Amino acid sequence: TRNYIKHAEGSVLIEVGDTKVICTASIEDKVPPFLKGTGEGWITAEYSLLPRATKTRVNRETHGVGGRTHEIQRLSDRSLRAVVDLSVLKGFTILIDCDVIQADGGTRTASITGSFTALYIALAKMVKDRKITHNPIREFVAAISAGICNNIPLLDLEYEEDSTAQVDANFVLTENGKIVEIQGTAEGAPFTKEDYQTLLEFAQKGVDYLITIQKEALTHAKI
Repeated sequence: TRNYIKHAEGSVLIEVGDTKVICTASIEDKVPPFLKGTGEGWITAEYSLLPRATKTRVNRETHGVGGRTHEIQRLSDRSLRAVVDLSVLKGFTILIDCDVIQADGGTRTASITGSFTALYIALAKMVKDRKITHNPIREFVAAISAGICNNIPLLDLEYEEDSTAQVDANFVLTENGKIVEIQGTAEGAPFTKEDYQTLLEFAQKGVDYLITIQKEALTHAKI
C-alpha cells in the first residue's frame, strides 16, 4: 500500500502474510561528515519492532539498538545502496525507517522489499522537484526468506516454520538475478549444495513476484 504515511516523501505499508511493516523514506539536504566533498549522497536505514508486534511484548530499545537490530539495519543499508548510483544524490541523504507493527517471520526481508518501494517514491519526487537530474536506481531489488522444514523446501517462512527449520536463509536479489546478499544457516546438520541451489531458485521466483508487486504499486503511486 503506497503513500501510507501522509508526511513522508515516500512511504508504504508492506504486508507479507501476517507480517506488516511500515516503511518511510525521508529526504535530508545534507550528508554525513565522512562524505563531505566526495560528490556523493547517502542512504541509511533504521529498523524497529513495536512492543506488541510479537506474541509476547518486547521492550523498546530506548538505550541503543541491540545486536539483531543493528545487523538488520546494516543489511538494509547494503541492500538499498547496492542498486543506487549515489553520485546522483550529491548533497542529499535518504533516511529509511522500518517499523514492524506485526511480526510473523520474515520481518527483515519485508523491510527491505518495502524500503526499496518507499525509496523509489521519494527519489521520483526528487526528480519531479528538480532536486536531482534523474532517478538513480539501477535496478529493482527485493528480499525473501527460504528454508527447509521436515525435509521440505519452503519459501517465505512464517514464525512457526522459521523457529523449527532445518535450514533458514534470507536472500536479497535483484530483478536481473544478481545477488546482493545471502544469509544462510543450518540447524542441527549441514545442508547440501543441491539444497542450496533449490532454495536459491525458490528465492528468485519469490523475488520476481515481489518485484512485480512493487512495480504495480509504483505505477499507481501519486508522485
